[in-house]
Amino acid sequence: MTTATKVIGGTTLLLVDMQKDFHPGGSLAIDSANEDARRITDMIQRSMRDPTSPSINRLVATMDSHHKLHIAHPKFWLHANDNQHPPPFTIITSSDIKNGVWRPRTNLKLPVSNQLVKPSYLMKIKYDINGNLNLLDYCIEYTKLLEEKGRFKLCIWPEHCLIGTKGHQVVDDVSEAMTEWSDVTGGSIEWVMKGENLLTEMYSALRAEIPINGQTDYNIPLLHSLKKSDRLLIVGQAMSHCVNYTARDIIERWPKNELYKICVLTDCMSPVAGFEKEAEDFMKFLKEAGVKTCLAADVLNDALM
Repeated sequence: MTTATKVIGGTTLLLVDMQKDFHPGGSLAIDSANEDARRITDMIQRSMRDPTSPSINRLVATMDSHHKLHIAHPKFWLHANDNQHPPPFTIITSSDIKNGVWRPRTNLKLPVSNQLVKPSYLMKIKYDINGNLNLLDYCIEYTKLLEEKGRFKLCIWPEHCLIGTKGHQVVDDVSEAMTEWSDVTGGSIEWVMKGENLLTEMYSALRAEIPINGQTDYNIPLLHSLKKSDRLLIVGQAMSHCVNYTARDIIERWPKNELYKICVLTDCMSPVAGFEKEAEDFMKFLKEAGVKTCLAADVLNDALM
């Protein structure tokens, strides 16, 4: 009888949102994402050259996972004048909502799992006489807190990574490499879903921009799992958003004397068009934090392990 062995340490590859909607042909496509994916695919394949001792020991894959009527999608909102939905990349501020320029649609029905909003989570939540969330007041408070945090204002994105659609799937070449890795090594992909709550944005895989319940608060078990790695390689989309803030949230709580274990692969990620400055700021942050950056062609070399 054979027994499963648990790998402690080793190299973990964290794949952030390697999904079709972020690649050419997707609803929020990044022009160079296919080239990034090819380098990631090659790296995973190279890691299996010695099946008895693969150079990547764990694959952890995050998945942006949205409902259609998410707070950062057009059909959550209506314009006061003509009841039209905001076009993608519209910025909606707290003042806009207070002044009646934009409002959440009045017939929005929240899934049961999304109604777990508690006053202990940053917000002064208001409910109507039937115990339902006052969505207008919530949106004013949410956007105010988002603006005070200083990362982003509420940006309306094209509908993307809708659960159950093709755009939610991992891009084909990376998916095939991940499947082969699992077959060869006996390891299972560790999946991390994020963004399922309609009422808050979740760029980082560790926590929502504004946590509103336990499911959107900091994912301590995920962090502790990643910290068991001897090396943590970070790749994915996008450099300006989800990779950026996933990496920041990891680094913030990573032991300072062990930051040498983390490497961000700069040729395996790209920014969303128009957000190049956010990607540049991310690179500056990594340098100031003392976190290494690497290239995919070099990262599995013995000298870097």
